[in-house]
Amino acid sequence: MLTKYDIKIDNIKEKISTLLENITAANELCLEAYQSADLAKFKEVGTILEHIGMKGDDIDNEIIKTFALYGPEAKELRFLVAYLKMTNELIRIGEGVKKYARSMREHVTSDCDLNALKPSIVLLHKSSINALKYILECFKQSDDCNYEDNYRKVLVEESMNDDLFSILEKEILNKIIDEKELSIEYVRVLASLRKLERSCDRSVNIANLMMYARQGGEIRLFN
Repeated sequence: MLTKYDIKIDNIKEKISTLLENITAANELCLEAYQSADLAKFKEVGTILEHIGMKGDDIDNEIIKTFALYGPEAKELRFLVAYLKMTNELIRIGEGVKKYARSMREHVTSDCDLNALKPSIVLLHKSSINALKYILECFKQSDDCNYEDNYRKVLVEESMNDDLFSILEKEILNKIIDEKELSIEYVRVLASLRKLERSCDRSVNIANLMMYARQGGEIRLFN
């Protein structure tokens, strides 16, 4: 029979899992919107992630109540600390996806020619989605997940993401030089793409937190 503590933990895990699913689905929809230049889908991303901050606060409050009511032991404490930090990373990813969808909706209707950049942008976006999918799969199968292997897979996606962003950064800087009249708009495009790069950084943080919760050790997070 489950204890009250176990029930609380299962409830927290379910809420985090739902949050992960919503962010991943919104991210995939955002990619579809860009590939098809579907402005309505860009708006739908915001609907999926509506009130995401409040949902994160709800999870954090549940974690804090569990801290206060059950006085967890060392191993249990690790999980609660990891979940608390994980929620923060997830909310920041979700907020980034919302802002990215809103700004890319404007970019695809602007005078900027992104056609030459599209293959790299799609790959950049896919790597950020893949990192989230690895985390979601591991989180939903927590008893069977190899946390070190999962961390390495997310790290590979983040490394690929960094390389793609560097390529895009150089190409966009060249466009800024060649198309001075659109320089401000291209700078905005670059700022939008950086949100995908940061999303992958945060996914590495989450994978690290999951490994910390299971194995202990040290927490190492990107700034």
